[in-house]
Amino acid sequence: MFTKKRIIQFAVIAILFSLAVFWIYNQLVTSFTEYVDERNFSEIELFARTAPEDLDEDSANRWLSSVSEMIPGARSAYLTYDEELWDFAPMAGSEALLSLYESNKDTDAFRKAMDSCYYLEPMLMQQLYPIDFSAEPDDVVSGVSDSQLYFIPVADESGAFVIGTIIIAVPEAAVTGFENLLRVLLLGFALIFLIISAILLFTRDPMTGFLVLALFVIVGLFVAFPIFEAIRLSFIQEGRFSFATWKRCLSPTYLQALWGSLKLGVLTATCSTIVGFLFAFLIERTAFKQKKLMTTLATMPVISPPFSLSLSIILLFGNNGLISKQLLHLDASIYGLGGLVLVETIGMFPIAFMTLSGVLKQIDSTVEDAALDLSATRWQTFRTVTFPLAIPGVLSAWLLVFTNSLADFANPLLLAGDYRVLSTEAYMLVTGRNDLGAGSALSFLLLLPTLTAFLAQRFWVSRKSYVTVTGKPSTTLTDLTNKPVRITLSAIAWAIMAFILMLYLTIIAGCFVRNWGIDYSFTLDNWGEALSRGWTSIRDTVTLAAIATPIAGLLAMVAAMLIVRKKFPGKRLLEVLIMTPYAIPGTLIGISYILAFNKPPILLVGTGAIIVINYVIRELPVGVENGIAALHQIDPSIEEAASDLGADVNTVFRTIVLPLVRPAFISSMSYTFVRSMTAVSAIIFLISARWNHLTVLIFNFSENLRFGLASVLSTVLIVIVLAVFFLMNAIVRDDKLTEKTISSR
Repeated sequence: MFTKKRIIQFAVIAILFSLAVFWIYNQLVTSFTEYVDERNFSEIELFARTAPEDLDEDSANRWLSSVSEMIPGARSAYLTYDEELWDFAPMAGSEALLSLYESNKDTDAFRKAMDSCYYLEPMLMQQLYPIDFSAEPDDVVSGVSDSQLYFIPVADESGAFVIGTIIIAVPEAAVTGFENLLRVLLLGFALIFLIISAILLFTRDPMTGFLVLALFVIVGLFVAFPIFEAIRLSFIQEGRFSFATWKRCLSPTYLQALWGSLKLGVLTATCSTIVGFLFAFLIERTAFKQKKLMTTLATMPVISPPFSLSLSIILLFGNNGLISKQLLHLDASIYGLGGLVLVETIGMFPIAFMTLSGVLKQIDSTVEDAALDLSATRWQTFRTVTFPLAIPGVLSAWLLVFTNSLADFANPLLLAGDYRVLSTEAYMLVTGRNDLGAGSALSFLLLLPTLTAFLAQRFWVSRKSYVTVTGKPSTTLTDLTNKPVRITLSAIAWAIMAFILMLYLTIIAGCFVRNWGIDYSFTLDNWGEALSRGWTSIRDTVTLAAIATPIAGLLAMVAAMLIVRKKFPGKRLLEVLIMTPYAIPGTLIGISYILAFNKPPILLVGTGAIIVINYVIRELPVGVENGIAALHQIDPSIEEAASDLGADVNTVFRTIVLPLVRPAFISSMSYTFVRSMTAVSAIIFLISARWNHLTVLIFNFSENLRFGLASVLSTVLIVIVLAVFFLMNAIVRDDKLTEKTISSR
């Protein structure tokens, strides 16, 4: 595609567009500078008319002090006219400005300015003068500042004779700031225009190029840029570049916390993946009867605030727990690594279950039937066929739980005890000590194990083929479990569900208890108070989550298709950027978003948009991993056939890819909605007076030991999420492409 003709066309377009941008830049800067000068002239001339009568040094200083209120950062000095000397003499005002006048009064520029004032004509000095204001503390300007000088005459009562001159120095900060902002905007616009032109001229598939460009812009703006702002702080100490923060964060104390995070992440990911695979296999690949009920129950832990299960564990099994202390009289403590692994496994195994459920549903059972026809046992078929084909999903599920565990801070904050993890250390530095730089450095350390696991997973998956869907998928499958095995798996699953239900019954019971742990008397007062105080938060949370859900689902499937099916420069970088938000503690994501989007040109702090963007970006890795795992099982020849028949990328995605990855797509949207409804770590920094969040209110009630109110709102949140689950599955109906009929052999 790189022909001589197209290269010349691109060069001509680039030159013409650059000239146009340069002309626009000059015109806008000139117009803005003229506007600022005219405005300053008008305000300064009006100020000169307010000169008090019988000016002396004290009254002049009081009068001149109000200049900085009129023009931020401005400095002023007053020169009185000496009729005997026919000259102006310094009287009051800024010492730096008076010193500048004394050293330059004999220059042509200053003589001309003073002559103009003598004839009652104000004048703007075109030359910029660097003035050292370091000796004059000011909230706006300090140090050396390039300033414009305004010379404004002060007339007597008749207005016919000059009695003095005001010299006002106005820093160029306003104009310079506008120039810098305009320069960034125009350069960004020019870059995007040239990239779009290059895609149209030099690619065979412009639609793919535009999609890749859009993804890079999204992750660059909402992932790389905020992270850069957070990391930049880690190298700043007292306004200067320094490695002091990193030296402190690489001390043995924090390295021990990093090792604690790794142990917790590996144990949680392994246990969660095992439990998630058990549930997914039981529901998708066996003749288990209560599939819908079990699916609903298995997703319960992710539809509640992440700290609610920890509170239930503490109330039931803590040092003064209802079961551990009052019923069983045990001295064992739930605090520490064991309790954390238990709570995080319960809370995060649905991530693995939702990922593996879509993967196992997609496996074409004809390969299993072929193995059984060749006299393989059910166990041999599972070990050599089913499980190897599910490896992409297993690795994706493990990676997602691992990164989620590293980033979790709410559960360790409640249950860690003496056990130290890095996410909690970072949270305490940010919220407790207000040390954003150290918190950023610790969060960056969490990226290292995540990226290592991510690259190892990608290397493993790329070595083998896992394609099973090569045309119309099989609609039947053979149950690989006999009755005793199926009963055993069902018993394990129901036992886990019984334990989880016990935790949630504790939450429900808390809705009707006056004060858990102290006063167990029945009451309904919690409902009235909680709903009246939490109605606004409920409305805002549902609205923002509903907006983010379809955006995140479609964006994830598009990204997955491009990563799996297309080749383009920077693919690995795009994957890393998409996965990065999941490895960073939510507190640091919230802080970095505040740092990045609290100033023009992208001012989002305080709006609902920044919360929606946080939802989409934070949960995008789950959808992408689900889509990648599903696409690894679909033969690309299906899409190639559609392309050969004239279908463009949009048509192929809409009519071929999306229906085939429907389970992963629905799982992605469901998970995004759930996590949006239950998010707390990043959202706690992004809420505002206009937009509040339900989990933040629940967290505040929990911190204040208002467990009854927290239980009511947690129950309401669970009911809302379950209702949306059923509604989503009713609207996005399965077209039976992947439905399996169980048969026995």
